[in-house]
Amino acid sequence: MGTLTSCSFTSTLNLGFRLRPNRIDLAGRFRLHDRRNDGSRKNSYILCSRELLSKKRRRIIGLDSDNKSFIGGFECSASGRDDNNDSSGNGGEDSDVSKDSILATISPEETTAGGEADSDKPVPPPASISSRPPSISPIGSAYSNFQVDSFKLMELLGPEKVDPADVKLIKDHLFGYSTFWVTKEEPFGDLGEGILFLGNLRGNREDVFAKLQSQLAEIMGDKYNLFMVEEPNSEGPDPRGGPRVSFGMLRKEVSEPGPTTLWQYVIAFLLFVLTIGSSVELGIASQINHLPPEVVKYFTDPNAIEPPDMQLLYPFVEAALPLAYGVLGVQLFHEVGHFLAALPKKVKLSIPFFIPNITLGSFGAITQFKSILPDRKTKVDISLAGPFAGAALSLSMFAVGLLLSSKPDAAADMVQVPSMLFQGSLLLGLISRATLGYAAMHGATVSIHPLVIAGWCGLTTSAFNMLPVGCLDGGRVVQGAFGKDALVGFGLTTYSLLGFGVLGGPLSLPWGLYVLICQRTPEKPCLNDVTEVGTWRRTAVTVAIFLVVLILLPVWDELAEELGIGLVTIF
Repeated sequence: MGTLTSCSFTSTLNLGFRLRPNRIDLAGRFRLHDRRNDGSRKNSYILCSRELLSKKRRRIIGLDSDNKSFIGGFECSASGRDDNNDSSGNGGEDSDVSKDSILATISPEETTAGGEADSDKPVPPPASISSRPPSISPIGSAYSNFQVDSFKLMELLGPEKVDPADVKLIKDHLFGYSTFWVTKEEPFGDLGEGILFLGNLRGNREDVFAKLQSQLAEIMGDKYNLFMVEEPNSEGPDPRGGPRVSFGMLRKEVSEPGPTTLWQYVIAFLLFVLTIGSSVELGIASQINHLPPEVVKYFTDPNAIEPPDMQLLYPFVEAALPLAYGVLGVQLFHEVGHFLAALPKKVKLSIPFFIPNITLGSFGAITQFKSILPDRKTKVDISLAGPFAGAALSLSMFAVGLLLSSKPDAAADMVQVPSMLFQGSLLLGLISRATLGYAAMHGATVSIHPLVIAGWCGLTTSAFNMLPVGCLDGGRVVQGAFGKDALVGFGLTTYSLLGFGVLGGPLSLPWGLYVLICQRTPEKPCLNDVTEVGTWRRTAVTVAIFLVVLILLPVWDELAEELGIGLVTIF
């Protein structure tokens, strides 16, 4: 690869000057001398023409899809030739300069600041324009045209980057000896649209961060958000204690979530209607001992293809409503817990997108943060509030249902369910066995109150949402309490347990697919993503994850046989 050593005008440039204040009109091309390692020289020519471009695009230096480069607001094409192989009579210079030249209109302001051209100003016509396109090749490019085109497309369609002039202003007036001494800069953000300042902290990190946020607002207004994050690839902790920190800066329109659109409202409404239907279907399925044989066959026979006459299900809809209300109540209570925890923190949440499921009635809901979280404590508090609220209501229904199931006078309200269903959860199965007794549980079916089913489904759904993976509630609390690196380890373990069916039983595969499709991405960092959440929050997260494992871990056959949970035959 050659080395760029000099740049000059070609001797045969056709220059036309028109006197105007602070303005010169040029028609011509530039020649770049490309010195190779073997001593030979290659002349590369840049043909320029003026084009009105946006300010953002003028800052781009590279090639477009037609091998044209936009340099300082000018559209430039490159061509190259070997001086050693030049057979023309002008000593290595192109004899068709006038044919390949393209007009360029240049002003001193435009060459220095990239200003706009006056589109109504006439320009002199070119001496001649060749009917054949010149041979074009990139100048010393290490990338293919397709790669360069991709870079330019990402640059144009991607998020707005931090203005370099603002970076210099912030470095000069924001950071310093008393706060944070900057030693290096790196890209920041998912697409490198921000700036990460690395350096040395000169005080208490929380005090420095608060001071920098205040000064940034004074200097730049509401243009940027400042993040305090752990320094990537740090060689050791900070001498003052804790991890070394860096400060990232992103534009507000890039870092802050966008508003909820009309289509999102429509999708959320349709999903809620489907969740109501799946909850009612669960209530009908719980009355399996009262359903007509053809309906039972459709729900239990895997080879059944044609659905039964829906009119046969109408008499059972009214009896299915209490269970449907219970399942929907748990999900709504879950979301209310999120919103009540977010209200005092002034954090905005999106509308919930409920996920219907015919086995549990619902897989929960997807609720997005519509504000940047101020710190990790806020993330843990809001994320824990939803599962705790839903689990509290579910546990209440489960306990009341078990107490009603143990009373003979409530036999009219009972439903018969297969006893093997209680083997789906170690914790809930043990609680049911302790409450109902050996005689009631050791059989093919068990008579229980519908509240038991509603509570069981609610606790199972809450446990699934507390799995430490992705941007589930469990993933958010683990990321907030222990950091993003801990979430990676927890996530890999969770995916493995779901893949082998260790957690969740038959629901492990559909839940794992749901997480991979909808919830696999970790939550974005908080503004203060360094300050620890405290011991009691970490303890609460640890206890919650432990209870989640006990709820989703099935009862193995040996224990089920010993406790009398169903009729288990061990060979």
